[in-house]
Amino acid sequence: MSMNDPLGDMLTRIRNALMRGKSTVKTPASKMRSNVLAVLTEEGYIRGFEQAATPNGQGEITISLKYFEGAPVIRDVKRVSKPGRRVYMGSKDIPSVRNGLGVAIVSTPKGVMSDAAARSANVGGEVLCTVF
Repeated sequence: MSMNDPLGDMLTRIRNALMRGKSTVKTPASKMRSNVLAVLTEEGYIRGFEQAATPNGQGEITISLKYFEGAPVIRDVKRVSKPGRRVYMGSKDIPSVRNGLGVAIVSTPKGVMSDAAARSANVGGEVLCTVF
């Protein structure tokens, strides 16, 4: 079965694993997923991730989730730009998530980065998701 929204699938896997209190979650590997996970690691929302090859050649990413005093660090994760409706914004229009407490992940011509990094680099792009 083909998957229409691989990034949305990964975010849903993370959300479900956090609700169940899991320490790790696995997802199929791709460059976009790795780039988004790198931003989440930089911003401190997950412990990290490891990429491993599987026998079928696809590859798999194991994501280590982060908790603080028993509660998940990621409280809310939402997909903004979807396959049916892409959302593009200029550098000055990128939203501030919860007055700067959260982060918006943006795919720019200079790579995938957080909203603050995109504003400081003065580049806009596709707003992939928001995390709080």
